[in-house]
Amino acid sequence: MLEAILHGVVLAFGLIIPLGAQNVFVFNQGANQPTFLRALPVVLTASICDSLLILLAVLGVSLIVLSMPWLQLGLFSVGFFFLLYMGWSVWKSNPSSASETTDKPLSAKRQIGFAASVSLLNPHAIMDTIGVIGTSSLNYAGLEKWLFTISCIIISWLWFIGLAIAGRWLKTIDQSGTWLLKLNQISAFIIWGVALYIGNLIVRELVL
Repeated sequence: MLEAILHGVVLAFGLIIPLGAQNVFVFNQGANQPTFLRALPVVLTASICDSLLILLAVLGVSLIVLSMPWLQLGLFSVGFFFLLYMGWSVWKSNPSSASETTDKPLSAKRQIGFAASVSLLNPHAIMDTIGVIGTSSLNYAGLEKWLFTISCIIISWLWFIGLAIAGRWLKTIDQSGTWLLKLNQISAFIIWGVALYIGNLIVRELVL
């Protein structure tokens, strides 16, 4: 049982640590929201979406869904346009500073919508979850499989909470808002990069 838990912990960390649109957006909102509690919508949404993907992968449901090319194409098409809009919204947002009044941070509704899009409509996240976690779970059965699954989910939740806290910490040391402005711009470019990657997949699917 300990082996299953450690396997889940190490695997989840390995998959979630690399820089991506999801991580950047959670960190971004931790930094741009006035309090940590105001960033909870993005933290909860990202954590719940990851938990859902992990459960679907372990149960084998997600693999069945992705075996339908028309459904996959539809999801990626929605994700492409939504990520373009999301990147523009992040690019336009200005970090709050002590010296000036700026745009309001993203509302809870927009945080939830954006976080869900980068979590559920990101090919990298989907394929990593299905291909790595789903496949690895086949090594276990019964209680061990559930311990493996729960370990992956717990790491996901702790990671997103930590990202938001780290973003909040950055805001406390960047009173001028200079670094937060650069963070917004970097976040937008990464989100647009994911959108272009999805767009390339869509074109290849249509051509082939």
